Amino acid sequence: MKKIGMIGLGRMGGNMARRLRQGGAEVVAHNRNCAVTRDLAAETGLRAAETLPQLMEELGAAPRIVWLMLPAGEATQQTIDMLLPMLQAGDVLVDGANAFYKDSQRRAGELAAQGIRFVDVGVSGGVWGLKNGYAMMVGGEQNAVEQLEPFLKILAPAPDKGWLHCGPAGSGHFVKMIHNGIEYGMMQAFAEGFGLMKGKAEFDLDLAAIAEMWRHGSVVRSWLLDLSAEFLQQDQSLDAIAPFVADSGEGRWTAFEAIEQGVPAPVMSLALMMRFATQGANDYPARLLAMMRKGFGGHAVKDGEK
Repeated sequence: MKKIGMIGLGRMGGNMARRLRQGGAEVVAHNRNCAVTRDLAAETGLRAAETLPQLMEELGAAPRIVWLMLPAGEATQQTIDMLLPMLQAGDVLVDGANAFYKDSQRRAGELAAQGIRFVDVGVSGGVWGLKNGYAMMVGGEQNAVEQLEPFLKILAPAPDKGWLHCGPAGSGHFVKMIHNGIEYGMMQAFAEGFGLMKGKAEFDLDLAAIAEMWRHGSVVRSWLLDLSAEFLQQDQSLDAIAPFVADSGEGRWTAFEAIEQGVPAPVMSLALMMRFATQGANDYPARLLAMMRKGFGGHAVKDGEK
């Protein structure tokens, strides 16, 4: 098996490097914080590269595989720009982080002009991927994906399950974008349903027991329900948790795509809007609503200090 270079050793990238090493792959890794790379090298036996030139040198002669696990946007583009003079015709550059699929299409075209093959891989699995494997949605030319295949088989839940060559460059990140939009909708539905049950105080419902029961035979059973059942067993009130939910960007891209195609996607779009509401974006509109209601009906408004 060829070597693979991994750039970016955060929560996902670090665990992916660990799983590759557990599967027998030879990994050369680089992280902006060199201490992270050295610690992972001591733990797993991967080869630590403190600079990008060192990583490319360690990988040897072309064709080489370099896998990026960096934040979408500027961080990824800056690293590609730095790598470009070191890449050679036949090399495969993989972007395995969340990126906008149109950026991936553009990058594939620009790199192809220099004989460099680009593969976009949408990765799902979170912090559980190290143990359970990662679901991977792959876009790119067939011969580039074939070169990457031995590593995909290690990262996946099984060599023949949990990964798919979806189509040309950009398709992997496109499918992952839709995947995350669906995830937003599913999470919002569970949150609303459990919120309604918690609000029915007269029934004194055991939410943990309900979640556990739904896990067996119910049409709504899912990994999200499994996770919910687990944390509800520990704490049903969640009073110590701030009611703030971040959005990673993929939910926004999905909503934009729906508008661009003219295809209705109300569940995914409204789930995104609800995340904005938790981030304080609904605070001023809510105050305005309260004042309008006071203005036409004389209704009292609550003191913002309370």
